Amino acid sequence: MGIYLNPNGADFQEALNSEIYVDKSELIKYTNKVLQTKQKYICVSRPRRFGKSMAAEMLTAYYSRGCDSREMFYGLKISESETFEKHLNKYNVIHINMVNFLGESQNIEEMIGFIEEDLIDELKNEYQNIHYPKRENLIKVIAAIFSQTNTPFIFIIDEWDCVFRMHKSDSDAQTKYLNFLRNFLKDQSYVALAYMTGILPIKKYGEHSAINMFTEISMTNPRELAEFTGFTENEVKSLCEEYNMPFDETKRWYDGYNLKGISIYNPRSVVMSMTGHDYDNYWTSTETYEALKVYIEMNFDGLKDKVTKLISGEKIEINPGKFQNDMTTLRSADDIFTLLVHLGYLTFDFYTKEVWIPNSEVAQEFINSIEDGGWEEVMKAIKVSDELLKATLNCNEKKVAELIDKAHSDNTSILKYNDENSLSCVISLAYYSARKTYTIERELPAGKGFADLIFRPRKNNSNPAMIVELKYDKSADGALEQIKQKQYVDCLKGYSGEILLVGINYDKDCKCHTCRIEKIKK
Repeated sequence: MGIYLNPNGADFQEALNSEIYVDKSELIKYTNKVLQTKQKYICVSRPRRFGKSMAAEMLTAYYSRGCDSREMFYGLKISESETFEKHLNKYNVIHINMVNFLGESQNIEEMIGFIEEDLIDELKNEYQNIHYPKRENLIKVIAAIFSQTNTPFIFIIDEWDCVFRMHKSDSDAQTKYLNFLRNFLKDQSYVALAYMTGILPIKKYGEHSAINMFTEISMTNPRELAEFTGFTENEVKSLCEEYNMPFDETKRWYDGYNLKGISIYNPRSVVMSMTGHDYDNYWTSTETYEALKVYIEMNFDGLKDKVTKLISGEKIEINPGKFQNDMTTLRSADDIFTLLVHLGYLTFDFYTKEVWIPNSEVAQEFINSIEDGGWEEVMKAIKVSDELLKATLNCNEKKVAELIDKAHSDNTSILKYNDENSLSCVISLAYYSARKTYTIERELPAGKGFADLIFRPRKNNSNPAMIVELKYDKSADGALEQIKQKQYVDCLKGYSGEILLVGINYDKDCKCHTCRIEKIKK
C-alpha cells in the first residue's frame, strides 16, 4: 500500500461518508467488461466538478490490492453483479493525479522525471524480491513485476489533460507528454485497464494522436456511459423528495445537459442546493465568469450573433468534428462552442448536432460575461424584460409594441430582420426575465400547427399561461386569429386557468411592431 501504488480506498470512503452519496457503482460493471480486452483504454472527459475524481477514487478502491473494500461496496448496486467478487481487490492499481506532478515541476521533462522516480520508488519498495533489469526505467520495472508475479496493473490517471490546459501554447511540452503516455500504456501487456479523466478529450495532434487506442467518453459523445456523467432525473427526483425541495425549480436551475437523450444534472449544484435548501449559482461560482467571457468575445464572424441567439434561448447547429481538443487551436465559432460544451457552458445534442445553454445557472453566467463591454444592446433588452412581461400581463398592447420596437432597434445590427425566425429570437430575448416564472417552449406542436412561443406557468405561479404567435409583414390580428383557428390552446395539456393570446407583427415598411392581446379561460 502506497501513495500511488495500491492506495487504501480512504478517498472513496470519504464520498460514502458524505451526507449525499449517489450510487454510481455500476460504472464498475462496464470497466469489468473491458478488462484485458482491446477496449481496456478509456478516456472520460467532462466539466469540472462533475464527479470525475470520485469515479476514479471508486475504481481505485474496488480494484486495489492495497485494501479490502468489500464493506465499502456492500449494499451498492455493483455488489449485485456477477463480476463483483471476481475482480474485487485483485489488481495492482497505480492512481495518479497529473496536476500534483505538474504543480511541482518547472517543465514537462521534470514532471515526467518526477512521475517515474516516485512510481519506481514505490514499486521497488513493494516488490523487493523482484529481479530488475540493469538498465532501469519505469516501463521495465513494471514489466518485470508483471512477468514475475503475473499480477496485471490498472492505471487510473486523474486530470490527464492538465498539461494542455495549463501549457496551452507549448506544443513541444504537449508532444513530449503524449509520447510519455503512449510509451507507458500502449501495447503493454501489463495493462489490464487504463482509465483517464479530464476536461478535454484526447488532443488531435497529427502523428501524436499517439494515444488513439482510447475509447473516448465525452460531452459530445458519452457512448454507453451517459448516466454516469452526472445525476440523472430520477436520482434528482429522489433527492428532492428526501430534502423536501421542489423538483421543477431544481430542474430549471440545474438540468439541461442532454447526453444522447438522457437528462443529466450538475451534481455539484444539486448537492449544494439540497444541503443548503436553496438555489444559487453553485457550479459557476467555482470559477470566475472571465473563463467564459474570454471565449465568447473572440473575433470570429457571426460569433456575437450566435451567442445572442443562445442567450435568447435558441439552439445553434455546429460541427464539432473540426475541434482539435485543445484551448488554443480555435478557428471558428464551431470550435468555440464545442469547447464550451466540454467546459459545461453549453450542452450538445448528438443526433441533431445542436448546442444550447442548459439551465438557469449557466444562463446567468452568460449574462455576467456580457454585462460589460460591447453587448449593451443585448443587455438593454434583457433589463427591460421585466417591464415587457408586466405590460403583457396587463394586456397593454401599445406598451408591449413599444418595448419590442426598442429591443428590435437596439439589436438590429446583431440580429438581421428577414423572417419570423429572426423576430422570434428578439422576442425571446425581450421576454428573458419571464424564464423565472415560466417554462418557455418554441415551435411546439399544437392543434393544427406549431405554436411559436408557449409560456407555461411554473408551479406556485399565479400568472396566466401565454401563447405568442409572430408574424412578419402581415398583421397582429392575423396572428391572433391563427392561434384560435389552429387551436394552439390544445398544447397546454393539464393546464387550467387564464390564457393570454398574444399576436405580434413586424411591419418592414414602417419598421415597427403591432400587438393584439386577448384573454380567455380554459
